[in-house]
Amino acid sequence: MVEVSWGPMLAAFSVTLDQSDDRLAAVECLRGFRYAVHITAVMGMQTQRDAFVTSMAKFTNLHCAGDMKQKNVDAVKAIISIAIEDGNHLQDAWEHILTCLSRIEHLQLLGEGAPSDASYFSSSETEEKKALGFPNLKKKGALQNPVVMAVVRGGSYDSSAIGPNIPGLVKQDQINNFIANLNLLDQIGSFQLNNVYAHSQRLKTEAIVAFVKALCKVSMSELQSPTDPRVFSLTKLVEIAHYNMNRIRLVWSRIWSILSDFFVSVGLSENLSVAIFVMDSLRQLSMKFLEREELANYNFQNEFLRPFVIVMQKSSSAEIRELIVRCISQMVLSRVSNVKSGWKSVFKVFTTAAADERKNIVLLAFETMEKIVREYFSYITETEATTFTDCVRCLITFTNSKFTSDVSLNAIAFLRFCALKLAEGGLVWNEKGRSSSPSTPVTDDHAPDTQNFMDADENISYWVPLLTGLSKLTADSRPAIRKSSLEVLFNILKDHGHIFSRTFWIGVFSSVIYPIFNSVWGENDLLSKDEHSSFPSTFSPHPSGVSWDAETSAMAAQSLVDLFVSFFTVIRSQLSSVVSLLASFIRSPAQGPTVAGVGALLRLADELGGSFSKDEWKEIFLAVKEAASLTLSSFMKTLRTMDDVPDEETLSDQDFSNEDDVDEDSLQTMSYVVARTKSHITVQLQVVQVVTDLYQNNQQSLLASHVTVILEILSSISSHAHQLNSDLILQKKMRRACSILELSEPPMLHFENDTHQNYLDILQDLLTYNPGVSLELNIESQLITVCVQLLKMYLKCTLFQGSELEETRQPKNWILPMGATSKEEAAARSPLVVAVLKALRELKRDSFKRYAPTFFPLLVELVRSEHSSSQVPQVLSTVFHTCMGPMMDE
Repeated sequence: MVEVSWGPMLAAFSVTLDQSDDRLAAVECLRGFRYAVHITAVMGMQTQRDAFVTSMAKFTNLHCAGDMKQKNVDAVKAIISIAIEDGNHLQDAWEHILTCLSRIEHLQLLGEGAPSDASYFSSSETEEKKALGFPNLKKKGALQNPVVMAVVRGGSYDSSAIGPNIPGLVKQDQINNFIANLNLLDQIGSFQLNNVYAHSQRLKTEAIVAFVKALCKVSMSELQSPTDPRVFSLTKLVEIAHYNMNRIRLVWSRIWSILSDFFVSVGLSENLSVAIFVMDSLRQLSMKFLEREELANYNFQNEFLRPFVIVMQKSSSAEIRELIVRCISQMVLSRVSNVKSGWKSVFKVFTTAAADERKNIVLLAFETMEKIVREYFSYITETEATTFTDCVRCLITFTNSKFTSDVSLNAIAFLRFCALKLAEGGLVWNEKGRSSSPSTPVTDDHAPDTQNFMDADENISYWVPLLTGLSKLTADSRPAIRKSSLEVLFNILKDHGHIFSRTFWIGVFSSVIYPIFNSVWGENDLLSKDEHSSFPSTFSPHPSGVSWDAETSAMAAQSLVDLFVSFFTVIRSQLSSVVSLLASFIRSPAQGPTVAGVGALLRLADELGGSFSKDEWKEIFLAVKEAASLTLSSFMKTLRTMDDVPDEETLSDQDFSNEDDVDEDSLQTMSYVVARTKSHITVQLQVVQVVTDLYQNNQQSLLASHVTVILEILSSISSHAHQLNSDLILQKKMRRACSILELSEPPMLHFENDTHQNYLDILQDLLTYNPGVSLELNIESQLITVCVQLLKMYLKCTLFQGSELEETRQPKNWILPMGATSKEEAAARSPLVVAVLKALRELKRDSFKRYAPTFFPLLVELVRSEHSSSQVPQVLSTVFHTCMGPMMDE
């Protein structure tokens, strides 16, 4: 075996080519180069192969076109032959060959007088070039142009070195010599250059991958020139991709992986004109891709559209982002029937556009999205059902658009349309009758609780992103969006909930419904006086602090009850949580949510009361009790903020309404407490009302354990009301605050009277109509206790120094007339005292006799009292006549 000395051979060939003027010798030498390249390439001798190819490329003298000779043109021909004949073995050497081809094309353009590629990119200088163009050097002679000058003077081909600062002008003889050399290059026709690129489709797998990689590298160097960017190799990349589309998918994937990275890199170029040109080139290539039918179980469309997605997500240029949206829109609408796996990338682009900071981009993307959903929905899931999730996520992103509510509201409407299609089985079934969806349930990357939805039916998981997306929208800062999303969400659940399993329903409640009502009032309603100057008028069920108005609160509560009633048999296990949720409305410090909670709870009991077990009834009453208890304790903490306000020792009638000595903090505190007190009273009366209504509407279903909780609630609230109304210091501070702030006083007396009246009514009702429960709970004794308490409260305001009655037990032979305040209080309490007397009158004879020692002294005091209402003495008279007379006779 003969060992070849490649180094000396290379040196000999190079010297011969460089020094010989004999064309025959040069041709023979070039033939030797070709053989050497062939042998080293076939044998895989990369270093030697690259050395020979590099030497031949330099010998073409294309970098110094002013000194070109026929042997240099022969070298170009030899390189083209090598490219076609030995292309499968060139690997990294392709870069040198493709660079030569690019230089040839550049020189030919200069000779023909065509404008440089830079003239297509925006700048003041290049716009001028575009207008004037380069003269045809072969016809019109010299032009002192920097680009021409650099080539004529033998400058490097590196376009970055070409610029207006090249010193000196070229001489006419240099121009003439250059024109002669350009004529030599005419031997290299465009056909021969294009033949190299067209031949790429015959290259083997490794060869085409190396070819594309090298062409990307050459193109990158052309495009990155700051003064003279060129697009020759870029256009050839598009051609190469087109020529090689028919390769097997595995090979094409390798090719596109390289091209994709290239398009992304250049698409993010700081040169906006270059980036736009590249994105448009990618669009042209993608349109050709979409003309081809995609094979089943492949996702090449998604792959070749991926550069659009990446550039859309990363580009800081609004122009580029808008161009991408337009490109994708054009491709989809013109090739909609051909789009398969490409839908994923389409929706990713539009999702990014939906969150864009430019309004025109958002509107442009939504215009196309609207057309897709309205007219082409069936195409979306034709190949892969999971694209439904991408479509939903895209629409949800549009709902968050802050530019126009129309887009958000329309997107919400489209979500409802998607739900309808999903419920109808709109995820397109293939001819085998099996869903094209994957075996693994779809999960939403943006919903951390999707594991709660795992279900045996894999298709049910497609509801997850749709429902969770709408759930999050209920916390939107825009009232119209909150209300619309709330309405659509519950309508979807009510209309299509029959197809959900029990397991999925549990997931819906835990990850969709309950987060909507994630009330933070239990922790945050006790804000300090520095944080509130007046009580809050809205309800905030979201940690983000987005407030619901009364209308939204009512709609949410009623929608929840409607849903629960509709699917009670399936979601019965959620009763406890639903009742607790409605109770959280009741304990809100704002009146609107309280009214909503009361109404919803009453409707729930009215609709389902006959189906509740004794334990379920108890859950309802315990939830109300807890809500009432928390409300009472939180309000007492609020009242303690009044401790800093001056007490009664510093107050007098003369300075009662003088605000000069009251600092700003005290005024804010008083204002907040007065407002909070009024709201608190309203809320407590609502609690009393809901308990009373629940009892009256369902008393036949209630057991003693239920009644016990009801009575505990009423007793607690009535005691609380009495405590407030008996706190003279607090009342005096309240009156002063209301006088200074010119506010109406909180109706404390009305609060106390109403709570006691309801308590008394239920005790009487139990005693009359439910003797079994009454006997078990000793209701009669409780009734007497309440009656005694109410009589004492009345006597306290009607008797002079009535407070001493209990202490001295000494009869009074005289009384002073009641003052104006006492008369008002007596008048307000008169109906309650009348009710007490009637209750005593209706006691059975034995019961009256047994408890008479307890209340008889109080009845006697009533005789001595001054009454503001004639009804009290009249009813008192009937008590004595009906109950006492016969007893004395006995």
